[in-house]
Amino acid sequence: MTAHTPAYTADEALARLVAGNERFVRGEARFPTVQKEILATLARGQHPYATILGCSDSRVPPELIFDAGFGEVFMIRLAGNVISPEVMGTLQYAGIHLSTPLFVVLGHDGCGAVAAALAARRGAREAARIALLLDNILPGLGDLPPGLSPDEEMRAGVEANVRWSMHQILETPEARARVAEGVMKLVGAVYELETGRVRFLS
Repeated sequence: MTAHTPAYTADEALARLVAGNERFVRGEARFPTVQKEILATLARGQHPYATILGCSDSRVPPELIFDAGFGEVFMIRLAGNVISPEVMGTLQYAGIHLSTPLFVVLGHDGCGAVAAALAARRGAREAARIALLLDNILPGLGDLPPGLSPDEEMRAGVEANVRWSMHQILETPEARARVAEGVMKLVGAVYELETGRVRFLS
């Protein structure tokens, strides 16, 4: 497989996601029936403009909340949008073979995985494999300020978890090199369950 020149820059890709989310929030999403000609074209290859690492939560379908069509976003979804060797391999594939210029870590309000990790900090126990998942989240929660209300702690925990995943991605030599070369942009975002709005982090 060979890389291709992206059809959009990272900033253009981000603008497409923002515009799509605005259409979604306004209730004006396109969601068209996909024509057979489009499916036939996509069968020959994919050229997504963004790669999104998101949570498995059924209330947060990235293709819908960004009003993106078939073949436009390359998706990785698992509970808590955590980083694992498999996720890193998938991200690397997107960078090397799909040449997506934009990478997004997408968390969401009320994330159950983050809530479970916060509970684990207070001594709660989970089943063994869930505990392994939480072990990927806990390091990112270490700097949460004390004395937060439960709602504040949850909001801060979700954002900290997004930033922790971003940090792990940027720690890789490949990501550092691609960012330095200006061929990759990494952004974090949080989806608001009640409004449908995606808030991009500074």
